[in-house]
Amino acid sequence: MLDQRAFRDIVGRFATGVVLVTARTRPGPAGMTVNAFMSVSLDPPLVALGAATSSVTWPAIRAVGGFAVAVLGDQHEELSRAFATREAPRFAEPGEWASTRQGHPVPRDALAWLDCRITRIHPAGDHELVLAEALAGATSGAEPGHPLIFHTGRFTTLATRTSTSA
Repeated sequence: MLDQRAFRDIVGRFATGVVLVTARTRPGPAGMTVNAFMSVSLDPPLVALGAATSSVTWPAIRAVGGFAVAVLGDQHEELSRAFATREAPRFAEPGEWASTRQGHPVPRDALAWLDCRITRIHPAGDHELVLAEALAGATSGAEPGHPLIFHTGRFTTLATRTSTSA
């Protein structure tokens, strides 16, 4: 069997975007950083994410039955780190947050957001694989911005290619 360190090094070569998964819960807003996120289907609009079974945040979000996904831009590295750290102040700056149609908090300057309803949860090793239907969403506007990228255990940026015409 492949050991955990080797597996982590191998899959770490696959660059991923970074999202915040947030929900309005009874005790207050809850949120966590996720880089295991993907679109699954256009009809119906479905997304999937991986949530660690060791997470202290995920059970509160799961209990709500839905959540928001905020696509983070390269300006959100510190925010991403705060939401990935236990006991860190996560929603410290109230003016920097907006609410989705379902009332879930998202950063005002997120590149995009989705309101999602959990449709299925599957056990997947030390994670739960969560399927959710996207009910609503929006982009930040005309300028798409640059995504926050995670690769080989660290944040990085995309290089912009310029094509040359013959």
